[in-house]
Amino acid sequence: MSVRGTVFVADDDAAIRTVLNQALSRAGHDVRVTSNAATLWRWVAAGEGDLVVTDVVMPDENAFDMLPRIRKARPDLPVIVMSAQNTFMTAIRASEAGAYEYLPKPFDLTELLAIVNRALSEPRRPKIEARGEDQMEAMPLIGRSATMQDIYRMLARMMQTDLTVMVSGESGTGKELVARALHEYGRRRGGPFVAINMAAIPRDLIESELFGHEKGAFTGAHNRSIGRFEQAEGGTLFLDEIGDMPMEAQTRLLRVLQQGEYTTVGGRTPIRTDVRIVAATNKDLRTLIDQGLFREDLFYRLNVVPMRLPPLRERSEDIPDLVRHFFKLVANEGLQAKHISAAGIELMKAYAWPGNVRELENLVRRLAALYPQDEITEEIIRTELQASDRPAAAVSAGPAADGLPLGQAVENHLQGYFRSFGEALPPAGLYQRVLDEVERPLILAAMTATRGNQIKAAELLGLNRNTLRKKVRELGISVYKAPR
Repeated sequence: MSVRGTVFVADDDAAIRTVLNQALSRAGHDVRVTSNAATLWRWVAAGEGDLVVTDVVMPDENAFDMLPRIRKARPDLPVIVMSAQNTFMTAIRASEAGAYEYLPKPFDLTELLAIVNRALSEPRRPKIEARGEDQMEAMPLIGRSATMQDIYRMLARMMQTDLTVMVSGESGTGKELVARALHEYGRRRGGPFVAINMAAIPRDLIESELFGHEKGAFTGAHNRSIGRFEQAEGGTLFLDEIGDMPMEAQTRLLRVLQQGEYTTVGGRTPIRTDVRIVAATNKDLRTLIDQGLFREDLFYRLNVVPMRLPPLRERSEDIPDLVRHFFKLVANEGLQAKHISAAGIELMKAYAWPGNVRELENLVRRLAALYPQDEITEEIIRTELQASDRPAAAVSAGPAADGLPLGQAVENHLQGYFRSFGEALPPAGLYQRVLDEVERPLILAAMTATRGNQIKAAELLGLNRNTLRKKVRELGISVYKAPR
């Protein structure tokens, strides 16, 4: 049901004022438009109006400077902020300054009307206090693409809560940066941020790492040790690569999330915990659930607010901004400032970036360190990208048809394979069938590359020569030796 009210529209662009005036009027609202902040403030200070829609940059005052005054004078007046400066910090500044919602330009008119209706229907949310400009500029979330705008707006909303967030995305997309942003601009910023990578810890030590252990709890436990939950008390605990967590540790984590307390390894006294959980994964957890490798109940506990980070190839329009940002970083570290030619940038935008933003940053650092010229040419970019592809080809299916690393391509293939059986499961013996399908083409490729020289092929594969001979016989590979 639509709620009608008096809406103030402030924008320096006459075309936008006209469009909003017509659309809001058709929706039944009483609309007043202005091109300057002074008039808007006069209307607000007089106690008039039910909602404000304003651009950030006005000819006489920035909306971020005016928002605290509006908030103080009219704390219940919702303000929707629009901006063409489509950065993460614009969304955060809008949220922290007291805006009800942030919309990047160009905006979707239907979405704006829905936000207006919601703002007039709901009580205004409390906002956290704003921080200084220098602190705001420190967050390295870069990009103005539509997908990144959606992420910025979701992050701005999540700053006001302690909800558990599940961040998914390929390696190198910036999952830890998102977790740090949620912490450093959220309600727990005064507490510690503690990260733990499940894939980097031996399975038998994960519970001790998470919950700590008592002296004598196991061989080598000579002293009491606190775990990551205790270290993160009052702050944020970032559980990276959660899909690699062993099942027994998943069970203990679920109990902590359900009961809000845990015991150390070897301990008996329950310890209350107060942390915000942000989890991240580059795996499909639903597939792991189907395979019996991840607890479904834990998934739903962690997946309260799902957030997917797009791979760089899905937001290639952000590459110029990212390149400038990384060159600025290396210049601050003492390397010479550089720029990339327009043709070079276009070449980079067409590249698949299997390593995502992390790969792009490494390339920029290499360009800054190895090339003395101020402008990096298209030829240099082509050479570097081709060099990047060569090692990738040893561990990926070429840059396969879609440019994915081999592991990701196999995982995608297997997900489709499992889906093809619907609710049923594939025939038993899948593990060995998959290994057999990979092993034969791998050995065949090595034998082809070495022209049938089994000594060289064995060295290339890292196998014993007799083992290779046995594999060749078992797999029925025909060996053709190159003529002398």
